[in-house]
Formats: sequence, structure tokens, C-alpha cells
Amino acid sequence: MNAPYDGDRGQGAGGAGSSSGPPVPPGAGQDGEAPDPYLQHAYDHDPYRAQDLAAQDPVAEALYDRASHPPPPPGTYQDPQALYQQPPAAQYAPDPRIWAQTPPPEPAGPSRHLPYGDHAATTQYVGVDDLVTQASDDRGEQDAFAHLFRDQEGSGRPPGPPAEPEAAPAPVPPKSGGRAAGILKSSAVMAAGTLVSRLTGFVRSLVITAALGAAMLGDSFTIAYTLPTMIYILTVGGGLNSVFVPQLVRSMKDDEDGGEAFANRLLTLVMVALAVIVALAVFAAPWLIHMMSPTIANKEAANSVAVTFARYCLPTIFFMGIHVVMGQILNARGRFGAMMWTPVLNNIVMIFTFGLFIWVYGTSAESRMGVETIPPEGVQLLGIGTLLGLVVQALAMIPYLREAGFRFRPRFDWKGHGLGKTIKLAKWTVLFVLANQAGVIVVTQLATSAGSLSGKDGTGFLAYSNAQLIWGMPQAIITVSVMAALLPRISRAAHDNDPGAVRDDISQGLRNSAVAIVPVAFTFLALGLPMCTLLYASSGTEAARSMGFILMAFGLGLIPYSVQYVVLRGFYAYEDTRTPFYNTVIVAAVNAAASALCYVILPAQWAVVGMAASYGLAYAVGVGIAWRRLSNRLGGDLDGARVVRTYARLCLAAIPAAVVGGGVGFALLKTLGEGAGGSVVALVCGSVILLGIFFVAAKKMRIEELNGMVGMVRGRLGR
Repeated sequence: MNAPYDGDRGQGAGGAGSSSGPPVPPGAGQDGEAPDPYLQHAYDHDPYRAQDLAAQDPVAEALYDRASHPPPPPGTYQDPQALYQQPPAAQYAPDPRIWAQTPPPEPAGPSRHLPYGDHAATTQYVGVDDLVTQASDDRGEQDAFAHLFRDQEGSGRPPGPPAEPEAAPAPVPPKSGGRAAGILKSSAVMAAGTLVSRLTGFVRSLVITAALGAAMLGDSFTIAYTLPTMIYILTVGGGLNSVFVPQLVRSMKDDEDGGEAFANRLLTLVMVALAVIVALAVFAAPWLIHMMSPTIANKEAANSVAVTFARYCLPTIFFMGIHVVMGQILNARGRFGAMMWTPVLNNIVMIFTFGLFIWVYGTSAESRMGVETIPPEGVQLLGIGTLLGLVVQALAMIPYLREAGFRFRPRFDWKGHGLGKTIKLAKWTVLFVLANQAGVIVVTQLATSAGSLSGKDGTGFLAYSNAQLIWGMPQAIITVSVMAALLPRISRAAHDNDPGAVRDDISQGLRNSAVAIVPVAFTFLALGLPMCTLLYASSGTEAARSMGFILMAFGLGLIPYSVQYVVLRGFYAYEDTRTPFYNTVIVAAVNAAASALCYVILPAQWAVVGMAASYGLAYAVGVGIAWRRLSNRLGGDLDGARVVRTYARLCLAAIPAAVVGGGVGFALLKTLGEGAGGSVVALVCGSVILLGIFFVAAKKMRIEELNGMVGMVRGRLGR
């Protein structure tokens, strides 16, 4: 055993402490506890206390400046503290449920205790991944250390007696997702619905082409099917899509009833107007068909089939408008999914209808059915199925409205409640759509005429529509979904006279959509041929190849088309519908003039291909004009340098990818043939190479928007 410390320190046998020693360390021998022999009287006798500390080191002694730093006189040092004293042991082990409680939030009102705001939730710091992927999620457990207590319980260690219960802290309100998270969540819901809707719509297009072919019969149905959409947009559709969303948002913000009365008046007015329009359109169906395509109207059999199809399809105008108004009411209330998901029901009904037609009569390639040979029962089946699809789509919105708390009650007190201002604003939007549809009518007439003159399948208006359907899918899935979520926010910023917020939102919409729009546009240019030979093989190899060339011509026009759509939302947010009208007049005029030039100069077989290229050229001209006008509206700053830099770098990354991927796809298509097998191999290999090269090049360029999207995807997949 070691000798006691008191003997080593030269104390007496009795171990009596010197009276000049320091006091007994606190806690030693108190509360009935035995004193610690290793701490008691440890500093009673210090042989070094009377010595000068500066004299202990001979080197320091020689260097020490005593004149400037005189040492303290001997004996004046303070008594040393007990350095080895152990703290008193707690009676019970610490309970994480007590010491790890989240403090209650600060009371309402300004607070000097929260450096980042008055909301207690803002002091809960999270990582970047949480901000992106879980910013709008509710946390089921606010205690960050509760898992430690659970681990202790599971380790077999008996817990101590429960401490005295304390008052439960007030629950922390759920954190708001913020601007970026709210947009991402809303856009994701809408993009998912739009994706499914567009995919089922694409399947619908495939089934229609397989049933009716890509010749005169297919063109007749396509014109009759697109006629209701054109009339609806010309009359009330343009105003509903662009003008009434800001008006609904303002009524919800300003009206005492949250805008419910305004929405009821609007829905009642639209229903009455659409009923009158349907009655007039059904009566004028022959004239409308002649306006759309004199080539079809001048052929008796084709005209008869087209007029019959049109009279079945024209009542869909009513249900189309009702669906849009209901969807805009839901959008203004923050419910974005229903408007994007319900069109899936319409597509399913039409797919079933045309599938039944194929089951009864066979495909077009098998039956060689034309406008002269299609039976009246077949026309009736297709017409009823087309109308039923829109009816189901509109009625499916009613449960969503009830869930949102909206109850429709017809109201005819339209005067003096703001609808006059809305109709006045919609006037320019109707003119805008009129100018746009005038260009569509010109293209429709020229395309049907070119298809008839060429004598080949896949060179008419149906081929143009099918290629345009594929080409427009990325725009509808990506750009429209992003801007539909941004439009109410842009409208509020414009209403609050905050041009900086409007500019930032438009810049964000342009740059975020460009990450997907640019590579897809180059993919259409490089791989349009194998894409269409695979998808439209049921219409014949010749028709599928023609549609492939049309899709390639559309390709790059997707970029200005997407930019134009985003920029025009800025004008609508300021309730400026006149500027988009003038801009669209220019676009329609350029499109019509360039299409007519292609019809005159190019061979009939290639005329529609030239018209597809003219479409993108017209929107490129329109973007330049709209961009300059909106920039002036926002004070000369539209974040142009950043937006142009993003698009330019994405295009630089996509060009080599399209060259290599398109070359590989074309070579495989020539080697393996243009059948289904060769088209699949060419499309898959070309797409993988194209997207791989694009991704690597874009990563090397450190494109911010692409890195952000990749990080978001990785964060979601990692969870």
C-alpha cells in the first residue's frame, strides 16, 4: 500500500493539519459522507510557497525584466483551490425526457430572442437536402434526442425513478415549406397528372391512327375532333385560362366570402354562354368544316363523314369549358391536381371506344377503310364515345370542388360584381386566340391539301397533328406545370407592385424548365425518325417515316415555344392582355406566311415538313418581341444575362450529344431496318448515348439548374 499523503508531506504522526492550511474542500465529510483521504489536507504544507516563482528557471531568470514586471512579495499568493474535487453524485441518472425538451415557442409579436424571426419553427436548423425534399412535410416528433432515451430503454438498463413531471411544452407549429418547396410540390403533383394525361392521350392518338389510318378518313375525324377545341378557345377558353385566374385570386383575397360568390357567378355565366355557342356551332357544322378544310368539304363522302363527326364532337365545347372553370377555381384555392388528372378519364373512355371499333372492324391496315366505306354505325360509335369522354371528365371535378369547400349555386346577378372588368380584359385574350387560330386554320387547309396532292399516307393534317402531339408533351408536362403553380404567385406579386418578385419567378420558371426542354428538343431532332417508325408502325412504314421527318422539323422549335409561354404569363399577371394579342398576331402572321411559302416552293410530300419548321421559326420571332416588351414593363431587367447563359450552355452541351446519338440511331435503323425491332434498338441506344453525353457535358460546365435538379432527385431517391 502507498504511504499516506500526510506522512509524505512531513506532518506529525497524528496527522493534524496545520492551522494555516486551506479549508477542507467542499463536500468532503458533509451530508454524512466519509471524507476522502486523498483530498483531505492535501495542501496544508507547501514547501514552494515562500519561494519566488520567477527564480525557478535559470533561463527565464536571466531574461526576466524585474523592473517592468516586479514579482509579488512572498507569502501573498492566494490559497490554491481544490483541483481534484469530484462533483457530488446525482441521486438518479439524467432523464433525456426532461433535459432534452424542446423549449416552447416565443409568444406572438416581436421578439428579441429569435434572431431569425418571430416564428419558432425557423430556429430548427435542417440540412440543404431537408430544405429541398422535406421542407413541406410535417415532423411527427419534435424532440431531437428522444431516440437516445429509446436506446437506453432497449439496452436492458433499468431506468431510474421518473422525475417530477413538468408542464408539457406547447406544440411547435408545422414548418412552412417556403417558396421553393411549395412550387416544387405543386409542380410535382401537376407534372405527374399531366404526364399520365399526356401519355394516355398519346395512346389515344395511336389507337385513333390505327383505327382510321393516316389518309383522308383520319384527316376528316381529326378536323372534326379539333374543331370544338378551336371554337372553345376562340370564344371563352383564352379568357378562362389566362384572365380569370388572377381575378379569382383577387376575389379570394379581397371578398368577404373568400371569392365563392364571384366563382358561382363566373361558372353560371360560362355555362349559359357555352350552351348558346354549342347550339350555334352544331347548326353551322357544314360551314365550319368548309372553313377548316375546303379540300375535304369539296369531296362529298369526306364532307359527309366530317360533318357527322363534328355534330357529335361539338357538344364537348360545353363540358370542356365547365371543366376548365372548375379547375381554375381549384387552382385559385391551391388545389392543382384535379385539373391535371381528370383528363385521364377522357382518354381512357376514348381508348376504349376506338379499341372497340378496332375489335369490330379491324385496324386500318387490315380493313383499308376509307371515307366511302366506313359504316354509319361505326361513325356513331366513335362520335358517342368521344362525347362521353368529355362528359366524364367534367363530372369528375365535382367531388374535388366539394372537398375544397365549394358549393355551386347558380347566380345570375352578374352586373356590378367585377365580371364586366373581367370580360373587358378577356376581350384582348379572345382576339389573341383568334389571331392564333387564324394561323392554325391556314396550316390546316394547306396540310390537308398537301396530303391530298401527294397521294401518300402520312403527309397530311393527321400526320402534322400526331407529330405535334409528341412534340408538345414536354411543354405540357414541364413548362405548363411549373407555370401553373407560379402563376397565382406572380399575380400576387404584380398586384402588390413588386416587379422584382415577378422577374425572379419568371426567370426561375424559364431556367428550371430549360433543363428538360433543351435536351428533349435536340432528342426530337436527332431521333424523330426511329421514334415515329416505332410508335406509328400500325399505320404503315411510309406514313410512319413521314411523321418522323415532321417531328424532326418540329424539334428545335420547342425551345422558343416554351420560352414564349413563360414570358406571356408575366403580361397576364399584370392583367395586360393587349400585348400578348399583338405578339400573337405577329407569330400567327409569320407562321402562316412561312407555311404558305413552304406549300408553294416545296414538293407536296415535303410541304408539311416545312410547315412544322415554320412553326418554331414563328415562335422564335415572337419571343424576341415579347421579351423586350416585358423587360421594359419590369424596369429594363428580366434577368436576361442569367437566362441566356443557362440556355446557351445547355445547347452547347446538347449539340455534340445530338450529333453522336442521332448518328448511332440512324446507323442502327439502316442496319436493322425500320420495323419495330430495329426502331426500338435505334431509339434506345441513341437516346442513352445522347442523354449520357449531354449529362456529362452539362456537369462539366457546372450548370447550376441541372445540379440542383440532380440533387433533388438524389435526395428523394435516397429517402
